[in-house]
Amino acid sequence: MRAFLAAALTLPFAVAASAAPPEQALAPLAFEQIAPAGTKMPRFKVDAAWPAMPGDLLLGQVSGVAVGPDDSVWVVHRPHSLTATDTGLAESPATAVCCKPAPPVVRFAQDGRYLGGWGGADSAPTVDGVNQWPASLHGIFVDKAGSVWFGGNGKGDHVVMNYAPEGKYIRSFGRRDKTGGNDATDQLGNPSDVNHSDGMVLISDGYVNRRVIGFDDRTNSYKGRWGAYGKPPSGPVLQGTFDQSHAVDPSRVADPKSAIFNSIVHCVVPTKDGHLYVCDRNNNRAQLFKREKDGGLTFVRDLAIAPETGGTHTVTDIAFSPDPEQTYLYVADMMNGRIWVLERKTHAVLGAFGRIGRQAGQFTWLHSIDTDSAGNIYATEVNTGRRVQKLVFTGIE
Repeated sequence: MRAFLAAALTLPFAVAASAAPPEQALAPLAFEQIAPAGTKMPRFKVDAAWPAMPGDLLLGQVSGVAVGPDDSVWVVHRPHSLTATDTGLAESPATAVCCKPAPPVVRFAQDGRYLGGWGGADSAPTVDGVNQWPASLHGIFVDKAGSVWFGGNGKGDHVVMNYAPEGKYIRSFGRRDKTGGNDATDQLGNPSDVNHSDGMVLISDGYVNRRVIGFDDRTNSYKGRWGAYGKPPSGPVLQGTFDQSHAVDPSRVADPKSAIFNSIVHCVVPTKDGHLYVCDRNNNRAQLFKREKDGGLTFVRDLAIAPETGGTHTVTDIAFSPDPEQTYLYVADMMNGRIWVLERKTHAVLGAFGRIGRQAGQFTWLHSIDTDSAGNIYATEVNTGRRVQKLVFTGIE
């Protein structure tokens, strides 16, 4: 067996970053039209050949995706979600011809070529004897300068990290192993998502706490915190460590009209016209806010998506069509395994695509989405999904 492995490992498993892009393999998506017949909306096909992973690397649960200013596609994943039967090549001695976990932060070209990756405890600072690298990465954002932001929802992951695109640590907010509840102004509670724009760093602080918190991007100083409807954050914080059993807790009944955020405040996604969507996943809704010049948030409206849904619930992430008006709004629905298409101006639901499943264009624990300048959508899956898919924009029909 060892001799076999030694021979096998000389085969060209690894794919260089400069390898040719994969040839597209487009396949149809399940689609439901909800708007009246004749209503035009974006259409997509899934590219089953995207991305081109190196032959010796494997992704675990892919817990975030973000498209950079150059249309490169960044993902964060959870190497610890892989088992020894997935990663026999990483065992010592090797027990299989494949595979090894990919680096925690991975970058792809728009055409699917693997451009490299980085991350891990060696890249992060140690503060008061505690390494600040999150145990379980969650959410990713790439700002206009190309720097990379992400949080974590594992044990003690009360931190948001900011890195240069080549993997050099820049700064962080919060501190691992330190959390202070909804009223804390310098500590976080398992942050799920982050955005850096318009002079602010906005964080959905939502697996332990139930709020959005903001910081000045120049001074790193606290600017404000908000709960549902823009009121002071309230509601019980999670006691103990989050695990995925909490995501399917039957006692978490959605209430799209609730006065407070439910557990798992899951995204912060700004628009080009000065607004912000916040995903209140376990209440099956997003809330829309206006971003004020002083950094404050003013409530505008609720947006309920499949409000009767149970299980892991619905609104897990939001993205937009890339036109200047951001005409179309895309909402990732974890439990129903679909992406809803809305007209952003009116929030009218036009249709939905995708379904629960494991084939190309289907979703298992659909988690995060983003769009590129060509209108393509990238979607990730966690739990047993463990992949990122590219949904190719084919036009408005």
